[in-house]
Order: sequence, then C-alpha cells, then structure tokens
Amino acid sequence: MRTAIRRVLEEDVRIEVVGDASTFVQVMQMIEKCEPQVLLIDLHLPEKSDFTPSFVRNQLGRVKHILAISFSNDEEAKSLASSYGVETLLDKMNLYAELGPAILASARNLPNLTLGRV
Repeated sequence: MRTAIRRVLEEDVRIEVVGDASTFVQVMQMIEKCEPQVLLIDLHLPEKSDFTPSFVRNQLGRVKHILAISFSNDEEAKSLASSYGVETLLDKMNLYAELGPAILASARNLPNLTLGRV
C-alpha cells in the first residue's frame, strides 16, 4: 500500500515525497530528519498504540498539516484522529481519488510543498 501511495504522489509534480516510515517510531525520526509540511499517517500504524494520545499529538504537532487514513471512518476513528490533531481523515477505500486533492488543499498556502508519507 505504501509503495502504491508513493507512486501516485510522485506523479504529481507539485508534491515532493521526503520520507517514508512503517512504524510510529520511524515516523518520529522522519519528522525530525525531513521536517515535512504535510504528513499522511495511518491511524492504526504499528507501535503507535504504545504511546498516549497526548504524546502522539505532541510528536505529530511539529508538522503543519496532518492527514490520516483509516479503513473505518466511524465515530471512533474520527475521535482518535481528532485527538492526534488530524485535520483530514481519508477513507482507504476512496484514497486514490481523495489523497492528492486533500494534500494540496492542506498545503495550498505553503510555498514549497513537501510531504512526509507513512
């Protein structure tokens, strides 16, 4: 899934993919190293449940715009996303249609869009 998302994003010349991670610990390292302006994160990323929502929100808070993906966009997923400071929750089933526009909408005022994807 990560490879497919990366390929889709790299087709858009307005988006630069600057990082990739498969666990929450790697996300924290990627944020520190790459300083992305927009972060796409899976709500159910491995290791993330090992941390409190406030810790996760603090770590993710270093990114200007946070988008999350989830198979379920029910009230529980929306509440979890909100607790992490996510501005847009995307449904994995409609991801390819929604992803590019959501990223560009989040970053429309950023001069040089860079994206950290997980």
